[in-house]
Amino acid sequence: MVRKTGLLITIFSFSLVGLTIASGAVMAEVNMKPYAKVGGVSGNLNSIGSDTMNNLMTYWAEGFNRVYPNVKIQIEGKGSTTAPPALISGTAQIGPMSRAMKPTEIDAFEKKYGYKPTAMKTALDALAVYVNKDNPLKGLSMPQTDAIFSKTRKGRYKGDITTWGQLGLAGDWASKPISLYGRNSASGTYGYFKEHALYKGDFKDTVKEQPGSASVIQGVAADRYAMGYSGIGYKTSGIRTVPLSFKEGEPYKEAEMKNVMNGSYPLARFLYVYINKKPGQPIDPLVKEFVKFILSKEGQEVVVKDGFLPVPASVVEEELKKIE
Repeated sequence: MVRKTGLLITIFSFSLVGLTIASGAVMAEVNMKPYAKVGGVSGNLNSIGSDTMNNLMTYWAEGFNRVYPNVKIQIEGKGSTTAPPALISGTAQIGPMSRAMKPTEIDAFEKKYGYKPTAMKTALDALAVYVNKDNPLKGLSMPQTDAIFSKTRKGRYKGDITTWGQLGLAGDWASKPISLYGRNSASGTYGYFKEHALYKGDFKDTVKEQPGSASVIQGVAADRYAMGYSGIGYKTSGIRTVPLSFKEGEPYKEAEMKNVMNGSYPLARFLYVYINKKPGQPIDPLVKEFVKFILSKEGQEVVVKDGFLPVPASVVEEELKKIE
């Protein structure tokens, strides 16, 4: 059973249900070792951080509970910005983040503990630009994306874009304004999109900021003339992803695994779990085993089923060295 109260999720047992079945090609990439149970694992595990990773954390926790039913896991996902303070204060042992920690966040942690937090790469995400399922838009360049969402236009597109006609849509679409949906500033997705799609510029005041990724998708699905951004794991039947290109005139690339892996999709990122590990000292066994589960065959299959992309086996090998 998974009990949800607002954005707090307490895992008492497990039941992987309602997951999207991934393609065989993606599943074949999950070439990891199965998780091996160890003795003496029990206690409470708290996770505070990313909204984008809320479902992932829930499914990982459910799978972990299947192996260790005496472990109680609580998950709170209000945004990546909440992870560093929770790790610093000790209210969480796990800090999921959909972006890398900022230097100021790392400095604050180091000021408290005398060493840096440990970042674990857990999954790959294609951050997608979404439109309503009825929208015929064929693709966008990154400078166009910037001109749509940003008031500073650091991507140097020729002008501000406010209507669908400016993107080549005709008929009823031509004069309709683009209704913009996005995340709030607590979100790692907000920060990543600002840095990479807006070239570190500023969002337009007209962007409707949402508290979670799911509400961005709901807004775009309900609004025929909407455009928004969110992680690929939140894709539903009511919306479609817009193929993207780095520059004007380049071929558009879909938000697919092959394009993320070969570097041709512009908005690809790692999803992280941050932990507190003192150099040269053993890590908390509960935290260690949870991280090992995430990076096991079972943990990475959950990544795929939830719509994200597994980390390559070579990355898993490097990440596991950090907790040994």
